[in-house]
Amino acid sequence: MTISQVIVDFTTAAIQAGGWMEMDRLYVQNRILAIIGEDSLAEEVSVLPLTTLPINLMDQLIIRAQENQVIGDTQAEIEILEAELMDFLTPPPSVVNAFFAQHYEKSPQQATDYFFELCQRNDYIKTRAIAKNIVFPIETQYGALDITINLSKPEKDPKEIAAQKNLASVNYPKCMLCMENEGYQGRMNYPARTNHRIIRMNLDGQAWGFQYSPYAYYNEHCIILSEEHRPMKINRATFERLIKIVEVLPHYFVGSNADLPIVGGSILSHDHYQGGRYDFAMAKAPIEHSFNIPGFSSVQAGIVNWPMSVIRLQSINQKALVDAAEMILAKWQNYSVPELSIQAYSEDGTPHHTITPIARRRGELFEMDLVLRDNNVSEEHPDGIFHPHQDVQHIKKENIGLIEVMGLAVLPPRLAKELVEVEKYLLDETNAMANYHLPWAQTMQEKYAFTKENVKKIVQEEVGLIFARVLEDAGVFKRNQAGQAAFHAFVASL
Repeated sequence: MTISQVIVDFTTAAIQAGGWMEMDRLYVQNRILAIIGEDSLAEEVSVLPLTTLPINLMDQLIIRAQENQVIGDTQAEIEILEAELMDFLTPPPSVVNAFFAQHYEKSPQQATDYFFELCQRNDYIKTRAIAKNIVFPIETQYGALDITINLSKPEKDPKEIAAQKNLASVNYPKCMLCMENEGYQGRMNYPARTNHRIIRMNLDGQAWGFQYSPYAYYNEHCIILSEEHRPMKINRATFERLIKIVEVLPHYFVGSNADLPIVGGSILSHDHYQGGRYDFAMAKAPIEHSFNIPGFSSVQAGIVNWPMSVIRLQSINQKALVDAAEMILAKWQNYSVPELSIQAYSEDGTPHHTITPIARRRGELFEMDLVLRDNNVSEEHPDGIFHPHQDVQHIKKENIGLIEVMGLAVLPPRLAKELVEVEKYLLDETNAMANYHLPWAQTMQEKYAFTKENVKKIVQEEVGLIFARVLEDAGVFKRNQAGQAAFHAFVASL
C-alpha cells in the first residue's frame, strides 16, 4: 500500500468516526500530509472501503514520519505523534459529550459502550499495550484473586531519561488527572493527550469529569475526577458522590482510594474516584457476620469474609446509607486498640485512620463496602504496620490501593523475568534468580516436586497465595481469634 493510499484510508476512518464529513476530506488529508512530512498526494489514489484497522494505518504513518525525520525514535516523540494522528479519529469534546447524552437517553450502558468503544478505537485506551500484561486468576480461601504483572506501560529509554534532566520545569497541567489534559499535546516528560476526551458530569452541583484509564487494569476501568485540582479527602461528600455515581451509572461500581499516605493511591493531590464494569473478588465475597446499627433500621450491615477488614452496608435509602457510612468513618477515625498496634493518632495528633469506600448497585439496593485503613509505622514495620511486610516484598512492596483492596494484584514488571529465573532455580537449571527470592524458592522446594510441566502453574499459585497474605498484612483486624474479637468489639461500639 502506498503512503498516499494510507493517508486516504486513514481519512476515511476519521470520517467514519463521526468528527468529520466527506466535505472535510481534502482538508484532513492535507493536514495528515503535513504532519508526517509529505508534500503531495498521488493522483491515482481511490477512496475505497476500509480493509485495514485504523491503528495499523497509524503505524505506517509513524514509520513514514520517522523516515522523513519529522520525529526521532524516542518513545515520547512517537506517542506525541500517535496521539496527534488519532485525534483525527476523535470528535471534539462538545460532540463526544452530545453523542454520550443522546445514547444515555436510551440507557446508561449504551452511553458508556459508545464512549468506551471510541476510546479504544482512537488508541487512547492502549489495547495493544494492555494485551502484554500477564494475567491469571488464583483460587484462595477468599475466592479467585486476579493477578496482573503490569507490562503495559513502556519503560523509558535511557536517552529520554537523560534528556528530561535538562528540561525546564512546567506546571501545566498540574497533574495527570486535571481537566487541562484534554487535547494536551504532551512533551518529553509528560504523556500525550491530544486524543483524550472527558465526559462532563454534574454531581450535586459540582463539576466532575468521566474518562477511561489509558492502561486499564480491568474491564472499562474508568476515572471520575473533580474539575478543581484539590487533594483527596474521605468524608460525607465522598459517600454522597459515590452513591450518586452508581445511581447515574448503575452498571458500574465506583470506589475511592484512601486519603492518607501508605494506604492511599498513587495520586492523592487530585480528588478522584475509580470505577468500571467488573466484579472483583471482594464484591463476590459473602457476609460472614450480620449486625444491626442502632438508629439505622433501614440499613443492613455485616462483616465481609475478606482478608482486609471490611464492613458492608446495604439499603434502598441513599441518605440512610450515607449517614451510616459517615458515622462509621467518624468512629473509626478515633478508635484505637493499642494492644493490636491499632492507633488512631500519634502523640503529636497526626491522624492514622481512614477508609477505602466502594459503592455498587444490587438491583434496587445501594451497597457500600467500607475498608478500614491504618497507616501507622513501627520500628519492626517501617514501611507500614498494615502494609505488605518485608517477607512478601520480593513480590509486592508498593502501596495497597483501591484496586488491590478489591482483590486484583497489580505487580511490578520486574516479576515477568524474575519468575522465569525462579522456575529455572526450582528445576535445578542455570539461573540468575534474585537473592531476595531465595527463601521463598527454598520453601517451595520443600513443598513440591517440580517438573517442566508443572513449575509455572505452581509458581503462579504461590504468587497468588502471597498476594492473599499481602492483603492480610493490610488488614487492621487480623484473621485470628484476637483480631476478630477486636473487630466484633468495634462493630459493637457502633
